[in-house]
Amino acid sequence: MEEVEIKEWGKEVFDLLSWYKMDTVKNAKVMVVGAGALGNEVLKNLALFGVGNIYIVDFDTIEYSNLTRSVLFREEDADKGYYKAEVAARKIREINPNINVQYICGKLNTDVGLGLYRQMDVVIGCLDSRLARLQLNRLCMRADVPWVEGGMENLTGNVRVFRQGENCYECGLTENAKQNIFQQLSCAGVAHRNENVGRIPTTPVIASIIGAVEVQEAMKLIHKEEVQSGVFSTLLGKWFHYEGMHNHVSVYDSVAFFDDCPSHECWTDIMKMPALSADTRINDVFTTIKETLGVNEVEINLRNDKFVDIIVSKNDNQRFTPMLPESKISDYIDSNYDLYTRSRADLNQNAYENIDESFPYQRLTLHEIGVPYLDVIEVTTEKGVHHIELTGDIEHYPIIIK
Repeated sequence: MEEVEIKEWGKEVFDLLSWYKMDTVKNAKVMVVGAGALGNEVLKNLALFGVGNIYIVDFDTIEYSNLTRSVLFREEDADKGYYKAEVAARKIREINPNINVQYICGKLNTDVGLGLYRQMDVVIGCLDSRLARLQLNRLCMRADVPWVEGGMENLTGNVRVFRQGENCYECGLTENAKQNIFQQLSCAGVAHRNENVGRIPTTPVIASIIGAVEVQEAMKLIHKEEVQSGVFSTLLGKWFHYEGMHNHVSVYDSVAFFDDCPSHECWTDIMKMPALSADTRINDVFTTIKETLGVNEVEINLRNDKFVDIIVSKNDNQRFTPMLPESKISDYIDSNYDLYTRSRADLNQNAYENIDESFPYQRLTLHEIGVPYLDVIEVTTEKGVHHIELTGDIEHYPIIIK
């Protein structure tokens, strides 16, 4: 029987590029946060380039309004209300069956562990709100991973690159923009406000242009040696601006990294603990940490998502027991008629931001109180502060190869 030659994806084409390293691209790990119009273009291009390991994060479902700008979605997907991340993953596998793809139908700050972020070579943001960009910036800075930010409206778009110690999204915000974001951050839980403040008008053309530039920057960041040797210049510290109404393209200097910015927190001392998982019961977590670190006192800071056990109506003192992370409280209220019909200003919640061995729900798991898989938890002991990775969750991400 005649042997059939198995051809490597893109070899006949990409080998002609002087800078393209097949093994580097094949082994690269890229996370795309946001799988809407911009995310569709980014994911399509990553698949065509043959980026070997792609992670997709998006909490939203497909609507008919997405179809005019999203090359990966179909009418059937909107009919059935499929998740964007799931459909996008399936479609880019069809484009390139040689790549590994994993998706998370959840939010970037409460459903994605920091341990996953820190595995990435680059993160690409395809987001439509400043709050989400701020959250992604803080996580990437904490994980010491570069990220590419893209934004668009009508026929206008921009791309920037941020990296710990060099350029920061939060540092570049105006005081008014920061005030609006922090107001949103303070409105979690029972005081939740609608996150969808209106659709931003865009076109499939601007999504193609900005998505292409984002992937171009990501490919440069993947090829670290070429950047260091000067083969490439990235948009780190720059602002790429495209204005399609009159066909203007500009690149501005845009460097902002101020010493007092809270986004600059970088966890370089992360300790891996294979014995711990988000599915570990809290009492066992305390035991393991105390034995491993040789300490007597342990307090865990639930940095991204407080745990809410009780909601009380101030009007009639009626109590509800959600036993959920704060990020899920709004949905809990919407699904509970007795709560939904009340004014949210009438509701008080009891929330735990820090837990120790006095926490009354020791038999719950970390995941049940809101800690995502492969997260890094901040632990305070009598010997100082430690950052501990839930390395036992590595099995949830089979395409991690580090």
